[in-house]
Amino acid sequence: QVQLVESGGGLVQPGGSLRLSCAASGFSFSMYAMSWHRQAPGKERELVATITSAGSSTNYVDSVKARFTVSRDNAKNTVYLQMNSLKPDDTAVYYCNARLDRLNYWGQGTQVTVSS
Repeated sequence: QVQLVESGGGLVQPGGSLRLSCAASGFSFSMYAMSWHRQAPGKERELVATITSAGSSTNYVDSVKARFTVSRDNAKNTVYLQMNSLKPDDTAVYYCNARLDRLNYWGQGTQVTVSS
């Protein structure tokens, strides 16, 4: 079965950095694009970053562009989100997503809190 497990979240101060990981299993990871989403309390879930199957192309929502970097290691079936210069507005639960055969699969999420 498809499984996505996020890790790496935590509490950081503004301006700090955090690296999230998403370990995938149950499907041919290297054949699919992956994405990161986040959801803050009281807000809708938003797309943060996407990466193509080979990692050759990435896209970011404007609010994180130049601060976040999505990457993947297909040999490890893992996608990463490096987050730098974190702001309080980045506080949210971050989710890993895989779209397989028109179905979306999600991890359990990992909490990122940016606060002094």
